[in-house]
Amino acid sequence: MSKRDYYELLGVEKNASTDEIKKAYRKLARKYHPDVNGGDPEAEARFKEINEAYEVLRDPQRRSQYDRYGHAQPGAGFDGAGGFGFGGFEDIFDMFFGGGPRRPSGGGPRRGGDLRFDMTITLEEAASGIEEEVEIRRLDTCSACDGSGVSPGSSIVTCPHCHGAGQVGTTQSTPFGRFSTYQTCPRCHGEGRIIEDPCKECDGQGRVEAARKIKVKVPPGVEDGTRLRVAGEGEAGYRGGSPGDLYIYVFVDKHDIFERNGHDLLIEVPIQFYQAALGAEIEVPTLDGTAKFTVPAGTQTDSLFRLKGRGMPYLRGHGRGDLHVRVRVEVPTSLTSEEAALLRQFAALRGDTVGEGVRDKGILGKVKGMFEKHA
Repeated sequence: MSKRDYYELLGVEKNASTDEIKKAYRKLARKYHPDVNGGDPEAEARFKEINEAYEVLRDPQRRSQYDRYGHAQPGAGFDGAGGFGFGGFEDIFDMFFGGGPRRPSGGGPRRGGDLRFDMTITLEEAASGIEEEVEIRRLDTCSACDGSGVSPGSSIVTCPHCHGAGQVGTTQSTPFGRFSTYQTCPRCHGEGRIIEDPCKECDGQGRVEAARKIKVKVPPGVEDGTRLRVAGEGEAGYRGGSPGDLYIYVFVDKHDIFERNGHDLLIEVPIQFYQAALGAEIEVPTLDGTAKFTVPAGTQTDSLFRLKGRGMPYLRGHGRGDLHVRVRVEVPTSLTSEEAALLRQFAALRGDTVGEGVRDKGILGKVKGMFEKHA
């Protein structure tokens, strides 16, 4: 009988993250747990399948092998059913050297999982830094049982299925002799102990999902994708273990007028052609308000100027980057008769023909004249 695909058993995609696999397993384990289903053999069989799938997919190395070879793992011993089994070196060692079941993992303290929260801020907030309150959902210590998972008056006893070993074994005869193999106990999940009467609030897990508001301080100068660690604000530990951490990923929105390059900023500013020709003092926006600087006479379009110390703050250390100003020379799209007359006068002073003669002596005429001049 062929085994079902592990991803299909847990109801997750093949590219599922470790957290997604864990969540899917928890949900199914609660549904098919033997204690919940009154010893239903079908539920117990499904529970064993789910545990087997989770044991493989939660381990990066075993998952990688499974993704490549499926249930037929290369290089392992023959399992007598047309496939290759054994869970690894320890199982092979036990079979050939008479080893017994390994010690149960026990119900001791385990560290809580880390969490991630994505935050989007403006460029101005990235420059000044902000302190913001965020709401996350996480597993917190159950207040009803204080994290023990045990209902008041109940206790934790030795697992009757594995008798505290945390594993169950099977023995088979082969041409090489009798060999024993062991797997995690499906009743106690390898802990060797079970709770007689689980806490009703947390189903014996010792933790419950809850919403929590946490203050997050974003320092000035953060860049897009910066990761901040908030120690101890992840999921609560298991059986008194230490809590995990919360990781804040900060993303900075694109700005309407500023373009960021590390600690420097770039802005494009339009100026009039007469300002470019004669020079002028102009005012440009910055993250702190406005700043004035002088455009020298004869400035060409796309010229770049630097305003020192008007960029983004350094995330670690003192000082700021620079603001680079690129000027774009604008040409008027409409002129009054007086403005047009003045421009024609200016063109005449420079020996150029404009206006009425543009069709005969426009750009093509100038190009022709250049060739005649250099002939």
